[in-house]
This record gives sequence, C-alpha cells and structure tokens, in this order.
Amino acid sequence: MIDSSQSTIHHVSVHLVGNAGKQEGLTLSEEPLYLHDEKIHKLLLKYFLSGFNTHEYYEFTFSNDDISLNAVHQFAQRIFSEPDEFHDCSIDIAKHLYASSQHPNIKPGDLYVAYISDIVIGEKLSKGVGIFKCENKETYLRLRNFDLTSDEGMNLSKLDKGCLILEAEEGEGYSILVVDQSNKSEAQFWKQDFLNIKPVADDFHHTQNFMNLTKQYVSDQLDEEFSVSKADQIDLLNRSMDFFKSREQFNKAEFENEVLGNVDVIESFRNFEKTFQTHNPVDMADDFQISVHAVKQQAKVFKTVLKLDKNFHIYIHGNRQLVEKGYDEVMGKHFYKLYFDEES
Repeated sequence: MIDSSQSTIHHVSVHLVGNAGKQEGLTLSEEPLYLHDEKIHKLLLKYFLSGFNTHEYYEFTFSNDDISLNAVHQFAQRIFSEPDEFHDCSIDIAKHLYASSQHPNIKPGDLYVAYISDIVIGEKLSKGVGIFKCENKETYLRLRNFDLTSDEGMNLSKLDKGCLILEAEEGEGYSILVVDQSNKSEAQFWKQDFLNIKPVADDFHHTQNFMNLTKQYVSDQLDEEFSVSKADQIDLLNRSMDFFKSREQFNKAEFENEVLGNVDVIESFRNFEKTFQTHNPVDMADDFQISVHAVKQQAKVFKTVLKLDKNFHIYIHGNRQLVEKGYDEVMGKHFYKLYFDEES
C-alpha cells in the first residue's frame, strides 16, 4: 500500500487528449497547474496514488535492447534528471499518448502528468513520475445559496488509467505500477501501445500466471477432452486454490501429481500450457515462491458456482464426494444430490 502522507506534488500539468484515429484533436496547456489550495493538493494525491496494487510491478521493454526506443522511458528520465523541463516533457507525453490512441474504442480524456516526491511503499522512499488519464466523468449536483446546479467532474475514488514510474537505485532502472480499467477491445492500448511495458518476472506474476493458466485450462479445455461435469471442474479449481493457499513454495511436478493426478490430464495440461504461452507472452516458471497477495487476488476470479438453468446457483467449496449427479427418468431432468450434516 502507498503511504502518501509525506508526499508532495511538485509539478502537475493537464492536457486534453482525444482519439487520433477519429481525429478528435489534442489540446495542450501552456503552463503547469498552480496548486495554491492545500485541500486540492491532498485530493489530487488521493486520486493519483490510492488505486495502485503495490504488489504487481512492471518494467519498460526496449526494441533491440535500445532504451532510446521507449518514448515514455525517455520522458521520465528527462523529468527525473531535469525537473525544470517538466512541462515540456508533459507535452511530449501527451503527444505520444495521442499518437498511440488509434483504436476506435479509446475514449478522449484529461491527461494529468505529475512529479511527486516522498512516496512511501513499504520501507522505501521514492520519487515518482505519474501519468493519469481520466476518461469517465460523473454528473453531480451542487447546492449553493439554495440554488441547485449540475456539473461534471472526475470520481476521485476511481482512476481510469494510471502509471506511476518510481525512481529506483542507480543502475536498477525504474519500477512501474499500473492502473488500467480498459475494456477488452482496447486492452493492449495503455500497457503496450503507449507505455510499452511488461510484468516483472517475480513471484507475484509467476503465481498469477500459473493460476490464470489453470483457470483457463479448466474452463476452456478440460471439458473438450474429458467427460467431466461442471461439479468436477469446480472441484479441480478448488483443489488448485487449496494447493496455492497451503504452500509457500510452488513446484510444478507436485502440482500436477497432487491436483491433476491423471496421466492423460497432465499431458493435456502441458499441451495447453504450450498453446497458452504462444498466445500470452508471459514468463512461466516451474518453481517459485508463492505470492500470498497474488493468491488472494486470483481467489476473486476462481468461480466455484454451479449454475443450473435459471433456477439454482450452488456454491461448492469443499468435498466433491458429497455432490452426486444423476438423471431422473420420470421427470426427464438431471439432478444433483447434496450430502451434509447440518443446515446453517
């Protein structure tokens, strides 16, 4: 979690960035904002810094290992080394964002670029260059002197897109935190087209990647090759989650033997992993320290709900042997029988 109680916004500039593909235009400000109000300063800090997951880090990527080919890296480097050039750099960032906004579903928005000091993450104190895009405005009512008016503004508790580039130790490059509320149709725009970043190959992402792989295998492939019920699929997801929750260290061979079990299923899973990596350029490791934070995050998307027509939803969290599937010849319908000790 980011502690912004000591943080200070030294510079902030805002520009209006449209969709270049639709020729919506780019409006650049002539000078930075003047933050004369302490309350506004605190509100902006909250808006800029409160939405990041501080366990999920990214790093810049470079074509042919040439750092000069990553535009945002170059702009951030200039700001850190020459803060007096901040506003000019913010204009270059806005121009680069505009040039990257070619997909028809990319929304226009307000682009904020900020230079912030004394950002505390864990025990580290860092300087940061923040790039934040507000695409969605909300309508609010304002009562003043018994006169009710309406206006539009940004929701301070919901950052649409954000990037926080943290200055690390000499020679270690930059650590990057990202917020991206993109829809699926333009999901590659912020991270790849504009920022040109990739996940850091650490324990958090190794855990996340393998759990994503498992979830997609169970959802997309298992039923195509083997005769399994939805209850069996949920049971496999539950056993996968239990495996990650009960261990500190991950070993792929142990996971295959204890969770998948069947030799044919293991072979199918390995083949799916090869296809998964072809379509998802992520680092997959066979051994790593399991990230508790990644497990908690993935637990939110591991679906353990058995949906039966539109009448019933059954949440299965435990022993698969207590769920029995059958078919009633008289009713002409499938059924599930549930065994339990007491009702709560």
